[in-house]
Amino acid sequence: MSTDRITQNLTRRTGNSSRELLARLFFFTCALLSIITTVGIVLLLLNESLGFFSETAGLLGVNGETTSIFDFVTGSTWRPSNGEFGVLAPLTGTLMVTIGSAVIALPLGVATALYLSEYASTRTRSVLKPALEILAGIPTVVYGFFALIYITPLIDIFIDVQFFNMISASIVVGIMIIPMVASISEDAMSAVPDSLRQAGYGMGATKLDVSVGIVIPAAISGIFSSFILALSRAIGETMAVTIAAGSVAFLRNPLNPAEYTNPNMPMTAAIVNSLTGDFAGGGIAYRSAFALGLTLFVITLVMNVVSDLIAEHYREEY
Repeated sequence: MSTDRITQNLTRRTGNSSRELLARLFFFTCALLSIITTVGIVLLLLNESLGFFSETAGLLGVNGETTSIFDFVTGSTWRPSNGEFGVLAPLTGTLMVTIGSAVIALPLGVATALYLSEYASTRTRSVLKPALEILAGIPTVVYGFFALIYITPLIDIFIDVQFFNMISASIVVGIMIIPMVASISEDAMSAVPDSLRQAGYGMGATKLDVSVGIVIPAAISGIFSSFILALSRAIGETMAVTIAAGSVAFLRNPLNPAEYTNPNMPMTAAIVNSLTGDFAGGGIAYRSAFALGLTLFVITLVMNVVSDLIAEHYREEY
């Protein structure tokens, strides 16, 4: 090998090493920024929440009693203007929206994923899969106005509801998270080896038997992960819920169906009210939004941890 060729090889290797080093440095910087951002958000929530609880510790409520963290966790009334900070009220509204959206999105999402994975042709899948992902990218405020203009009047035909109501909010959030459930579940089902399907067909199973009895159980860890991710988004959804449910969504009185009572709102709507209402910036009502945000963060964190544990337990390696 000539000296010139050796020099060229060394130069090429040096150039490749420099590019590899720059690439590693770039990706490390991106990962570090993500971690710093997350830590900053958590520290902000903790700092403002501690300020909120320290202020409420000496605050007299409507009954002349001081409020505390225990009152925050167990209280059933959320009226910052009256010094009542019971998180159970907005938490109930959030759970209502989440459960209602889950009833709509989870079965429809899995059915859509099953069709795309097992029944749709390659051409059909190439059209429907990107269309689902486009739906996931529509701004949530558009979904909120869609609920007001179309879903609420449609519900009012069958059930007498207020203009702002939890049913409309649950339906529109369910529509929003269908693409997430369908896309992630379809990826999990497509990852199931064809050898399992062929074994089922070899035993005389039908297409439906293979899809329901083999593919879904084999992809259950991915499907369950899509459920948790979708529900985490439903819990933290803000604009669509705030627009559809309003600042205060009234529930029907179970003892008197003609009467609307029990004013309620999801946690995200309560946060919006605390940050955009007629409250002084930096005041106790303003800080209550961060306490709600911390509560939402803890709930979603627990859900994600449980999701990882369950997915790891049921994960199949092929």
